[in-house]
Amino acid sequence: MRLIEWQNEIENYLLNADSVPNAALRDTLIGGPTLDVDLGLAIYHNAYRARLQEVLRGDFEAVHQWLGDEEFAALAQAYIDAHPPKHFSLRWLGADFADFIDAHLIPEQAQPLSELARLEWAFTLAFDAPDAQALLFEQVAALPAEDWPNLQVRLLPSVQWQTFTFNTLDIWRALKNQGEFPGSVKLEQPSVCLVWRQELVTRYRSLGEAETGALQAMAVQGTNFSGLCAALTELGDNAPVQAVTWLRQWLSDGILQAH
Repeated sequence: MRLIEWQNEIENYLLNADSVPNAALRDTLIGGPTLDVDLGLAIYHNAYRARLQEVLRGDFEAVHQWLGDEEFAALAQAYIDAHPPKHFSLRWLGADFADFIDAHLIPEQAQPLSELARLEWAFTLAFDAPDAQALLFEQVAALPAEDWPNLQVRLLPSVQWQTFTFNTLDIWRALKNQGEFPGSVKLEQPSVCLVWRQELVTRYRSLGEAETGALQAMAVQGTNFSGLCAALTELGDNAPVQAVTWLRQWLSDGILQAH
């Protein structure tokens, strides 16, 4: 058996739910005086799958706390069986976990749980996102007056845009702080939460409907500052003040970079 074939046999064995090896793999190994081939492979098989479970528990701590050990282990194992690792780094193991929850569980249970999983994964993505230079308020304030109308910005790579239809943020806070579980409640209106990294700290903040639209327009759709002010015509003369207030908040949060 060639090396690549043997490696494939090992991979297939580890990812298979059955801990009994096939004859082709068993025949390539030699047992020891205290540990035969079947037992040695079984230990390796169980340890590897336990490590995958451990990674998912770490990435989705709140989901784990909500479900408890047994239910989470069953859900995680079903996910691992359906989505075995495809990347050399286990950092990406949970990338499809939220989508799997939506497909695997009944909608009434899946919807709030998958939202929580997406929030937790957003923190992971934000922390691991590429570095980029955040635009500072002092840089914007120093612009000549004639440059302000054409000012354009965009979101930093770490910014994760989350939309919730349940009280997901309240649930996450309660589980994280080991507080009283608030129960899953459907929101009257969807809410938006940003998750991002500022230096080495992951942060989050909820946005109101008006601010959400303004940030979407300017930092995602490419609207310049003049266009943002024009979109706030219902505020009359206060439109530029409101636009500057939001811009200052976004710059203070450290979520913007120059376009």
